[in-house]
Amino acid sequence: MDVYQFNCYPRDTRADLVWEHGRFLAIRTEMGCSVVLYHMSGFFVEVWYSPEDNQIALVHGFERRELLEPYLEVIDLEKPIE
Repeated sequence: MDVYQFNCYPRDTRADLVWEHGRFLAIRTEMGCSVVLYHMSGFFVEVWYSPEDNQIALVHGFERRELLEPYLEVIDLEKPIE
């Protein structure tokens, strides 16, 4: 599956796929949400969780390294991701 196929699934399906196949990389806080970064085979996924609503607000896959900037202090992009 590539990132485009992943993003075509409904949000809940994307979340299930991440729980089953994603590899946790990092977590940060943004706009009151916990934002968790995962690696899927060939792309990255952010899962935005709203503690206020107690639910997942957003799950989106991406490939652009620029979107990893908020995580650069906590992950090493030079190390291969398995």
